[in-house]
Amino acid sequence: MSEVMSVTRAMFDDVMVPNYNPANIIPVRGEGSRVWDQDGREYIDFAGGIAVSCLGHCHPAMVRALTEQANKLWHLSNVMTNEPALRLAKKLVDATFAERVYFANSGAEANEAALKLARRWALEEHGEEKQEIIAFHKGFHGRTFFTVTVGGQPAYSDGFGPKPGGISHVEFNNIESLEAVMSSRTCAVMIEPLQGEGGVVPGEDKFLQGVRDLCDRHNALLIFDEVQTGFGRTGSLYAYEQTSVVPDILTTAKALGGGFPIGAMLTTQAIAAHLKPGTHGSTYGGNPLACAVSEAVMDVVNTPEVLQGVKEREQWFRDALAKINDKYDVFSEVRGRGLLLGAALNDKYKGKARDFLTAGAEEGVMILVAGMDVLRFTPSLVISDTDIQQGMARLEKAVARVVAANA
Repeated sequence: MSEVMSVTRAMFDDVMVPNYNPANIIPVRGEGSRVWDQDGREYIDFAGGIAVSCLGHCHPAMVRALTEQANKLWHLSNVMTNEPALRLAKKLVDATFAERVYFANSGAEANEAALKLARRWALEEHGEEKQEIIAFHKGFHGRTFFTVTVGGQPAYSDGFGPKPGGISHVEFNNIESLEAVMSSRTCAVMIEPLQGEGGVVPGEDKFLQGVRDLCDRHNALLIFDEVQTGFGRTGSLYAYEQTSVVPDILTTAKALGGGFPIGAMLTTQAIAAHLKPGTHGSTYGGNPLACAVSEAVMDVVNTPEVLQGVKEREQWFRDALAKINDKYDVFSEVRGRGLLLGAALNDKYKGKARDFLTAGAEEGVMILVAGMDVLRFTPSLVISDTDIQQGMARLEKAVARVVAANA
Protein backbone atom coordinates (compact mmCIF):
# COMPACT_ATOMS: atom_id res chain seq x y z
CA MET A 1 0.00 0.00 0.00
CA SER A 2 1.43 3.42 -0.97
CA GLU A 3 1.95 5.86 1.88
CA VAL A 4 -0.42 8.79 2.24
CA MET A 5 0.97 11.88 0.57
CA SER A 6 1.19 15.03 2.65
CA VAL A 7 -0.65 17.84 0.84
CA THR A 8 -0.08 21.51 1.63
CA ARG A 9 -0.88 24.84 0.02
CA ALA A 10 2.82 25.19 -0.83
CA MET A 11 2.48 22.17 -3.12
CA PHE A 12 0.23 24.24 -5.40
CA ASP A 13 3.15 26.53 -6.22
CA ASP A 14 5.35 23.52 -6.99
CA VAL A 15 3.04 21.57 -9.29
CA MET A 16 0.25 23.81 -10.63
CA VAL A 17 0.18 26.41 -13.40
CA PRO A 18 0.12 29.80 -11.59
CA ASN A 19 -3.07 31.16 -13.21
CA TYR A 20 -4.84 30.93 -9.83
CA ASN A 21 -3.83 32.22 -6.43
CA PRO A 22 -5.91 30.06 -4.07
CA ALA A 23 -6.41 30.80 -0.38
CA ASN A 24 -4.14 29.14 2.17
CA ILE A 25 -6.92 26.93 3.52
CA ILE A 26 -7.57 23.55 1.89
CA PRO A 27 -11.12 22.31 2.55
CA VAL A 28 -11.40 18.54 2.89
CA ARG A 29 -15.03 17.95 3.84
CA GLY A 30 -18.40 19.64 3.46
CA GLU A 31 -21.95 19.08 4.64
CA GLY A 32 -24.84 21.39 3.82
CA SER A 33 -23.56 24.95 4.06
CA ARG A 34 -20.55 24.12 6.22
CA VAL A 35 -17.03 23.17 5.20
CA TRP A 36 -14.04 21.93 7.23
CA ASP A 37 -10.38 22.37 6.34
CA GLN A 38 -7.33 20.14 6.95
CA ASP A 39 -7.05 21.42 10.52
CA GLY A 40 -10.72 20.71 11.29
CA ARG A 41 -11.60 24.41 11.22
CA GLU A 42 -15.23 25.11 10.25
CA TYR A 43 -16.42 27.66 7.68
CA ILE A 44 -19.94 28.72 6.74
CA ASP A 45 -20.22 28.77 2.96
CA PHE A 46 -21.84 31.87 1.46
CA ALA A 47 -19.88 31.35 -1.81
CA GLY A 48 -21.32 28.05 -3.00
CA GLY A 49 -18.33 27.37 -5.24
CA ILE A 50 -19.26 30.52 -7.24
CA ALA A 51 -23.02 29.88 -7.52
CA VAL A 52 -22.52 26.16 -8.18
CA SER A 53 -23.35 24.27 -4.96
CA CYS A 54 -27.06 25.09 -5.10
CA LEU A 55 -27.96 22.32 -2.64
CA GLY A 56 -24.88 22.76 -0.47
CA HIS A 57 -22.29 20.06 0.01
CA CYS A 58 -23.03 16.32 -0.20
CA HIS A 59 -26.82 16.69 -0.47
CA PRO A 60 -28.36 13.22 0.02
CA ALA A 61 -30.30 13.33 -3.28
CA MET A 62 -27.08 14.07 -5.19
CA VAL A 63 -25.01 11.48 -3.35
CA ARG A 64 -27.71 8.87 -3.98
CA ALA A 65 -27.97 9.70 -7.71
CA LEU A 66 -24.20 9.66 -8.20
CA THR A 67 -23.75 6.40 -6.31
CA GLU A 68 -26.55 4.64 -8.18
CA GLN A 69 -25.30 5.80 -11.58
CA ALA A 70 -21.66 5.03 -10.69
CA ASN A 71 -22.66 1.39 -10.33
CA LYS A 72 -24.38 1.36 -13.74
CA LEU A 73 -22.61 3.35 -16.47
CA TRP A 74 -20.05 6.16 -16.46
CA HIS A 75 -19.30 7.05 -20.06
CA LEU A 76 -20.34 6.20 -23.61
CA SER A 77 -19.43 9.16 -25.86
CA ASN A 78 -21.99 10.58 -28.25
CA VAL A 79 -21.76 7.64 -30.62
CA MET A 80 -24.67 6.49 -28.46
CA THR A 81 -27.19 8.28 -26.26
CA ASN A 82 -28.09 7.36 -22.68
CA GLU A 83 -31.09 7.36 -20.38
CA PRO A 84 -30.00 10.04 -17.83
CA ALA A 85 -29.25 12.53 -20.64
CA LEU A 86 -32.62 11.97 -22.28
CA ARG A 87 -34.53 12.19 -19.00
CA LEU A 88 -32.76 15.44 -18.05
CA ALA A 89 -33.29 16.95 -21.49
CA LYS A 90 -37.01 16.10 -21.34
CA LYS A 91 -37.33 17.76 -17.92
CA LEU A 92 -35.53 20.91 -19.14
CA VAL A 93 -37.72 21.12 -22.24
CA ASP A 94 -40.88 20.61 -20.19
CA ALA A 95 -39.87 23.33 -17.70
CA THR A 96 -38.74 26.06 -20.16
CA PHE A 97 -39.42 27.74 -23.52
CA ALA A 98 -36.95 25.36 -25.14
CA GLU A 99 -37.63 22.43 -27.46
CA ARG A 100 -34.08 21.13 -27.88
CA VAL A 101 -31.08 20.66 -25.56
CA TYR A 102 -27.34 20.31 -26.19
CA PHE A 103 -25.15 19.12 -23.30
CA ALA A 104 -21.61 20.28 -22.56
CA ASN A 105 -19.30 20.26 -19.52
CA SER A 106 -19.29 23.92 -18.47
CA GLY A 107 -20.79 27.35 -18.95
CA ALA A 108 -18.03 28.38 -21.35
CA GLU A 109 -18.73 25.34 -23.52
CA ALA A 110 -22.49 25.98 -23.46
CA ASN A 111 -21.81 29.58 -24.52
CA GLU A 112 -19.37 28.46 -27.22
CA ALA A 113 -22.11 26.20 -28.61
CA ALA A 114 -24.66 29.04 -28.49
CA LEU A 115 -22.37 31.43 -30.36
CA LYS A 116 -21.45 28.85 -33.00
CA LEU A 117 -25.12 27.97 -33.45
CA ALA A 118 -26.06 31.64 -33.88
CA ARG A 119 -23.39 32.12 -36.55
CA ARG A 120 -24.42 28.90 -38.34
CA TRP A 121 -28.12 29.86 -38.21
CA ALA A 122 -27.35 33.30 -39.65
CA LEU A 123 -25.14 31.92 -42.42
CA GLU A 124 -27.69 29.35 -43.55
CA GLU A 125 -30.77 31.55 -43.13
CA HIS A 126 -29.42 34.95 -44.21
CA GLY A 127 -25.97 34.64 -45.80
CA GLU A 128 -22.37 35.54 -44.96
CA GLU A 129 -22.94 39.24 -44.24
CA LYS A 130 -25.01 38.50 -41.12
CA GLN A 131 -22.29 37.56 -38.63
CA GLU A 132 -21.92 40.32 -36.03
CA ILE A 133 -22.31 39.35 -32.38
CA ILE A 134 -23.06 42.12 -29.87
CA ALA A 135 -22.43 41.76 -26.13
CA PHE A 136 -22.06 44.12 -23.18
CA HIS A 137 -19.24 45.84 -21.33
CA LYS A 138 -18.43 44.05 -18.04
CA GLY A 139 -20.21 40.91 -19.25
CA PHE A 140 -18.65 37.52 -18.65
CA HIS A 141 -19.28 34.46 -20.81
CA GLY A 142 -16.37 32.08 -20.18
CA ARG A 143 -12.68 31.60 -20.91
CA THR A 144 -12.52 29.95 -24.33
CA PHE A 145 -11.05 32.33 -26.88
CA PHE A 146 -14.45 32.94 -28.49
CA THR A 147 -16.40 33.39 -25.24
CA VAL A 148 -13.74 35.50 -23.53
CA THR A 149 -13.71 37.83 -26.54
CA VAL A 150 -17.51 38.12 -26.46
CA GLY A 151 -17.27 38.85 -22.72
CA GLY A 152 -16.83 42.59 -22.25
CA GLN A 153 -13.76 42.55 -20.00
CA PRO A 154 -10.54 43.18 -21.97
CA ALA A 155 -8.42 42.24 -18.93
CA TYR A 156 -9.43 38.62 -19.56
CA SER A 157 -9.12 38.60 -23.36
CA ASP A 158 -6.07 40.79 -24.04
CA GLY A 159 -2.60 39.30 -24.42
CA PHE A 160 -3.37 36.17 -26.44
CA GLY A 161 -2.86 37.49 -29.96
CA PRO A 162 -5.50 38.27 -32.61
CA LYS A 163 -9.05 37.87 -31.34
CA PRO A 164 -12.04 36.40 -33.19
CA GLY A 165 -13.65 39.15 -35.27
CA GLY A 166 -17.20 40.34 -35.80
CA ILE A 167 -17.80 41.13 -32.12
CA SER A 168 -18.99 44.49 -30.72
CA HIS A 169 -19.60 45.69 -27.16
CA VAL A 170 -22.14 48.22 -25.89
CA GLU A 171 -23.26 49.58 -22.54
CA PHE A 172 -25.38 47.41 -20.25
CA ASN A 173 -28.78 48.89 -19.28
CA ASN A 174 -28.43 51.47 -22.07
CA ILE A 175 -30.76 50.63 -24.96
CA GLU A 176 -29.60 53.63 -27.04
CA SER A 177 -26.07 52.23 -26.92
CA LEU A 178 -27.30 48.95 -28.44
CA GLU A 179 -29.63 50.60 -30.93
CA ALA A 180 -26.75 52.67 -32.33
CA VAL A 181 -24.75 49.55 -33.20
CA MET A 182 -27.37 47.01 -34.29
CA SER A 183 -28.03 46.47 -37.99
CA SER A 184 -29.03 43.82 -40.50
CA ARG A 185 -25.49 42.45 -40.07
CA THR A 186 -26.18 41.52 -36.44
CA CYS A 187 -26.75 37.79 -36.02
CA ALA A 188 -27.03 37.65 -32.21
CA VAL A 189 -27.01 39.63 -28.99
CA MET A 190 -25.60 37.83 -25.93
CA ILE A 191 -26.54 39.09 -22.49
CA GLU A 192 -26.66 38.08 -18.85
CA PRO A 193 -30.09 39.08 -17.46
CA LEU A 194 -28.16 39.96 -14.31
CA GLN A 195 -24.43 40.58 -14.70
CA GLY A 196 -22.57 38.45 -12.16
CA GLU A 197 -18.80 38.93 -12.50
CA GLY A 198 -19.44 42.48 -13.68
CA GLY A 199 -20.65 43.58 -10.23
CA VAL A 200 -24.04 41.89 -9.65
CA VAL A 201 -25.98 44.35 -11.79
CA PRO A 202 -29.57 43.42 -12.74
CA GLY A 203 -30.80 44.14 -16.25
CA GLU A 204 -33.72 46.57 -15.99
CA ASP A 205 -37.02 45.15 -17.26
CA LYS A 206 -37.51 47.93 -19.79
CA PHE A 207 -33.96 47.48 -21.08
CA LEU A 208 -34.29 43.71 -21.49
CA GLN A 209 -37.57 44.17 -23.37
CA GLY A 210 -35.82 46.75 -25.55
CA VAL A 211 -33.07 44.25 -26.37
CA ARG A 212 -35.70 41.69 -27.37
CA ASP A 213 -37.50 44.24 -29.55
CA LEU A 214 -34.27 45.24 -31.33
CA CYS A 215 -33.42 41.59 -31.98
CA ASP A 216 -36.86 41.10 -33.51
CA ARG A 217 -36.51 44.25 -35.62
CA HIS A 218 -33.12 43.23 -37.02
CA ASN A 219 -33.90 39.51 -37.23
CA ALA A 220 -31.15 38.61 -34.75
CA LEU A 221 -31.12 35.89 -32.11
CA LEU A 222 -31.26 36.80 -28.42
CA ILE A 223 -28.96 34.63 -26.29
CA PHE A 224 -29.47 34.69 -22.53
CA ASP A 225 -26.39 33.57 -20.61
CA GLU A 226 -27.98 32.12 -17.47
CA VAL A 227 -24.90 30.21 -16.35
CA GLN A 228 -24.87 32.12 -13.06
CA THR A 229 -28.50 33.26 -12.82
CA GLY A 230 -30.06 29.92 -13.74
CA PHE A 231 -31.33 26.84 -11.96
CA GLY A 232 -33.18 28.54 -9.12
CA ARG A 233 -30.55 31.13 -8.24
CA THR A 234 -32.89 34.14 -8.61
CA GLY A 235 -36.06 32.47 -7.29
CA SER A 236 -37.40 30.99 -10.54
CA LEU A 237 -35.87 28.09 -12.47
CA TYR A 238 -34.42 30.63 -14.90
CA ALA A 239 -34.26 34.40 -14.52
CA TYR A 240 -35.94 35.08 -17.88
CA GLU A 241 -39.18 33.84 -16.31
CA GLN A 242 -39.22 36.95 -14.09
CA THR A 243 -39.09 39.24 -17.14
CA SER A 244 -41.38 39.80 -20.10
CA VAL A 245 -38.66 38.40 -22.37
CA VAL A 246 -38.15 34.95 -23.84
CA PRO A 247 -34.73 34.36 -25.42
CA ASP A 248 -34.04 32.31 -28.56
CA ILE A 249 -31.12 30.49 -26.94
CA LEU A 250 -30.37 30.04 -23.23
CA THR A 251 -27.19 28.70 -21.67
CA THR A 252 -27.01 27.06 -18.27
CA ALA A 253 -24.30 25.44 -16.12
CA LYS A 254 -22.92 26.05 -12.59
CA ALA A 255 -25.94 25.09 -10.40
CA LEU A 256 -27.20 22.76 -13.13
CA GLY A 257 -24.98 20.01 -11.70
CA GLY A 258 -24.91 21.22 -8.11
CA GLY A 259 -21.14 20.68 -8.10
CA PHE A 260 -20.75 18.03 -10.81
CA PRO A 261 -19.45 19.54 -14.09
CA ILE A 262 -22.23 19.96 -16.67
CA GLY A 263 -23.51 22.69 -18.97
CA ALA A 264 -26.35 22.92 -21.46
CA MET A 265 -27.61 25.05 -24.31
CA LEU A 266 -31.38 25.29 -24.70
CA THR A 267 -33.14 26.48 -27.85
CA THR A 268 -36.05 25.96 -30.22
CA GLN A 269 -36.38 23.17 -32.75
CA ALA A 270 -36.11 25.53 -35.74
CA ILE A 271 -32.84 27.08 -34.55
CA ALA A 272 -31.39 23.79 -33.29
CA ALA A 273 -31.87 22.25 -36.75
CA HIS A 274 -28.81 24.20 -37.96
CA LEU A 275 -26.44 22.07 -35.84
CA LYS A 276 -26.59 19.02 -38.09
CA PRO A 277 -24.54 15.87 -37.31
CA GLY A 278 -20.83 16.68 -37.28
CA THR A 279 -21.15 20.48 -36.93
CA HIS A 280 -20.43 20.56 -33.19
CA GLY A 281 -19.75 18.08 -30.41
CA SER A 282 -18.27 17.17 -27.05
CA THR A 283 -16.68 13.91 -25.92
CA TYR A 284 -18.05 14.19 -22.40
CA GLY A 285 -21.18 16.28 -23.08
CA GLY A 286 -24.27 14.41 -21.92
CA ASN A 287 -22.18 12.10 -19.74
CA PRO A 288 -24.47 9.67 -17.83
CA LEU A 289 -22.91 10.49 -14.43
CA ALA A 290 -23.29 14.24 -14.87
CA CYS A 291 -26.83 13.98 -16.22
CA ALA A 292 -27.95 11.63 -13.43
CA VAL A 293 -26.70 14.07 -10.79
CA SER A 294 -28.22 17.06 -12.61
CA GLU A 295 -31.58 15.33 -12.84
CA ALA A 296 -31.55 14.76 -9.08
CA VAL A 297 -30.66 18.43 -8.51
CA MET A 298 -33.48 19.55 -10.79
CA ASP A 299 -36.00 17.34 -8.99
CA VAL A 300 -35.17 19.18 -5.75
CA VAL A 301 -34.66 22.73 -7.07
CA ASN A 302 -37.59 22.98 -9.46
CA THR A 303 -40.21 22.85 -6.73
CA PRO A 304 -42.37 25.64 -5.27
CA GLU A 305 -40.85 25.10 -1.79
CA VAL A 306 -37.26 25.65 -2.90
CA LEU A 307 -37.95 28.47 -5.38
CA GLN A 308 -40.17 30.32 -2.92
CA GLY A 309 -37.57 29.64 -0.23
CA VAL A 310 -34.93 31.43 -2.32
CA LYS A 311 -36.97 34.66 -2.18
CA GLU A 312 -37.42 34.23 1.58
CA ARG A 313 -33.68 33.70 2.06
CA GLU A 314 -32.92 36.75 -0.05
CA GLN A 315 -34.77 38.84 2.52
CA TRP A 316 -32.87 37.20 5.38
CA PHE A 317 -29.59 38.11 3.69
CA ARG A 318 -30.70 41.67 2.95
CA ASP A 319 -31.89 42.22 6.55
CA ALA A 320 -28.63 40.87 8.00
CA LEU A 321 -26.47 42.99 5.65
CA ALA A 322 -28.54 46.08 6.48
CA LYS A 323 -27.90 45.49 10.20
CA ILE A 324 -24.17 45.20 9.63
CA ASN A 325 -24.24 48.34 7.51
CA ASP A 326 -26.21 50.31 10.12
CA LYS A 327 -23.35 49.62 12.50
CA TYR A 328 -20.29 49.99 10.25
CA ASP A 329 -21.39 51.99 7.17
CA VAL A 330 -19.42 50.08 4.52
CA PHE A 331 -22.01 49.40 1.77
CA SER A 332 -23.59 51.89 -0.61
CA GLU A 333 -26.27 49.40 -1.70
CA VAL A 334 -27.16 45.71 -1.85
CA ARG A 335 -28.29 44.68 -5.32
CA GLY A 336 -29.16 41.51 -7.16
CA ARG A 337 -31.99 39.03 -7.02
CA GLY A 338 -32.69 35.86 -5.06
CA LEU A 339 -29.45 34.37 -3.78
CA LEU A 340 -27.21 36.20 -6.25
CA LEU A 341 -26.53 39.32 -4.20
CA GLY A 342 -23.86 41.99 -4.32
CA ALA A 343 -23.03 44.37 -1.50
CA ALA A 344 -21.38 47.35 -3.20
CA LEU A 345 -18.74 49.04 -1.05
CA ASN A 346 -19.11 52.79 -0.47
CA ASP A 347 -16.44 55.34 -1.38
CA LYS A 348 -14.52 54.85 1.88
CA TYR A 349 -13.87 51.19 1.05
CA LYS A 350 -13.65 51.28 -2.77
CA GLY A 351 -11.13 48.78 -4.10
CA LYS A 352 -11.00 46.82 -0.84
CA ALA A 353 -13.41 43.94 -1.60
CA ARG A 354 -10.63 41.38 -1.28
CA ASP A 355 -9.77 42.64 2.21
CA PHE A 356 -13.30 41.71 3.32
CA LEU A 357 -13.06 38.30 1.63
CA THR A 358 -9.75 37.54 3.38
CA ALA A 359 -11.03 38.75 6.76
CA GLY A 360 -14.16 36.65 6.24
CA ALA A 361 -12.12 33.49 5.75
CA GLU A 362 -10.14 34.28 8.90
CA GLU A 363 -13.44 34.60 10.81
CA GLY A 364 -14.83 31.36 9.33
CA VAL A 365 -17.16 32.54 6.57
CA MET A 366 -16.59 32.06 2.83
CA ILE A 367 -17.76 34.88 0.52
CA LEU A 368 -16.92 36.06 -3.00
CA VAL A 369 -16.09 39.33 -4.71
CA ALA A 370 -17.36 40.72 -8.04
CA GLY A 371 -14.56 43.04 -9.04
CA MET A 372 -12.72 45.26 -6.58
CA ASP A 373 -15.76 47.01 -5.09
CA VAL A 374 -18.47 44.39 -4.53
CA LEU A 375 -18.88 41.52 -2.05
CA ARG A 376 -20.84 38.72 -3.72
CA PHE A 377 -23.04 36.12 -2.03
CA THR A 378 -24.14 32.94 -3.84
CA PRO A 379 -24.92 30.40 -1.09
CA SER A 380 -26.88 27.16 -1.21
CA LEU A 381 -30.50 27.72 -2.21
CA VAL A 382 -31.56 25.67 0.82
CA ILE A 383 -29.21 27.24 3.39
CA SER A 384 -30.79 27.28 6.85
CA ASP A 385 -31.73 30.38 8.83
CA THR A 386 -29.28 29.24 11.53
CA ASP A 387 -26.40 29.06 9.05
CA ILE A 388 -27.28 32.50 7.68
CA GLN A 389 -27.38 34.04 11.17
CA GLN A 390 -24.12 32.43 12.27
CA GLY A 391 -22.42 33.23 8.97
CA MET A 392 -23.51 36.86 9.22
CA ALA A 393 -22.22 37.06 12.80
CA ARG A 394 -18.83 35.94 11.46
CA LEU A 395 -19.08 38.38 8.57
CA GLU A 396 -19.78 41.20 11.01
CA LYS A 397 -16.53 40.38 12.85
CA ALA A 398 -14.72 40.44 9.51
CA VAL A 399 -16.24 43.81 8.62
CA ALA A 400 -15.27 45.18 12.04
CA ARG A 401 -11.70 43.98 11.44
CA VAL A 402 -11.45 45.73 8.05
CA VAL A 403 -13.03 48.91 9.42
CA ALA A 404 -10.56 48.96 12.30
CA ALA A 405 -7.63 48.41 9.94
CA ASN A 406 -8.78 51.39 7.85
CA ALA A 407 -9.59 53.73 10.72
